Formats: sequence, structure tokens, C-alpha cells
Amino acid sequence: MTFPAPLHRYPYSEYVSLEEHSPVRHEFIAGEIYAMAGGTPEHAALAAAILRLIGNQLPAGCRAYTSDLRVRVAAADVTTYPDGAVVCGKVARAADDPLAATNPVLLIEVTSPSTEGYDRGPKLETYRRIVGLAAVVIVSHREPRVAVHHRDADGTWRVTERGPGEVMELPAVGARIPVDDLYRDHELDGAT
Repeated sequence: MTFPAPLHRYPYSEYVSLEEHSPVRHEFIAGEIYAMAGGTPEHAALAAAILRLIGNQLPAGCRAYTSDLRVRVAAADVTTYPDGAVVCGKVARAADDPLAATNPVLLIEVTSPSTEGYDRGPKLETYRRIVGLAAVVIVSHREPRVAVHHRDADGTWRVTERGPGEVMELPAVGARIPVDDLYRDHELDGAT
């Protein structure tokens, strides 16, 4: 199957300039610029809950970041705003974008009906190209379920899923996430 040629091929410098002045965030994907839709209160609450649970357990030298952190994956020519991130040590900034981090050790995405396929597919594959990234946490909006894609010591990726009554281990940052604690007081109806 062939795909139509992109409508625009923006230089990355134009994207950086747009982000400096725009009240709306955008993703940059190989020359294309996509506006990001705002999330629902349920989505925001799940993102805050996972960041709180992880952030409270981080070792010295590691910091949790909200969706305001721009992450550059130069190998894929992609820049995005994950729902959460952890960086250990000093933030390494992209050579072509001083506000974009290039060295997260852990990234977090909370799915939604409109982004679930992208989060679990192309976006995950893009994240795997980040050198030094140890794990991607995907939090389901549909049911109490957390998937963690871990990079093994030999560079291969594996996935671990946990549901109600279980605990997700995040060895990359020394954290443990009880799934029940993450979803406590959250309504899950697929509306996020």
C-alpha cells in the first residue's frame, strides 16, 4: 500500500518557532506538524496519579516531568510531549531544540480512544529509538491495566502487563506501582 505524499514539509526550525509562540502544543513527525488535542479530566487524573506514584519513589538524581516536557527523537525526526517522563541526571537537550530533552529513561503514555492505536503502535516504536530509554509505561483508559515495555540488557524489548490486585515493577527507576492505587477513584468508561 502506498501513502499520499505529505502536504507540507516544515523544517524543524519552523516547528521550534511555532512552539515558542503557540498556546497549543504540536507534535513534529518527519516534517509534518500536528496539533495535539486537549485531554479530558479523567486522562489528566490518570497521568497525575502515575507521575505521583512514580515520583515519590525515584532515587536521588532522577526527576519526574509532566506532559510539558518536550522529547526529541532525532533518529526518527520526531518530537512529542509524552504524558510523563523520568530523566536521571542532567537533562540532555536536543542540538536543534534547546527546550527538548533527548535522554529520558522512562516515558509514560495514558491512552484515550483517539490515541490508543498510535500510543501502542507508531509512537511506541519511535520511543524505542531513544538511546538510553529503559521503559515505556502505557496506562489504559479502558480498564485497570498497565503495560510496561522494558529494554533488556541485550537491547531487546519485552512487555509486562498488570491488572487489578497486581503490582507493576519498574526496575529502570526503582519504583513499584500497585495497579489498584493507580486507578483508585478513577472512572473508566472509555470516555477519556
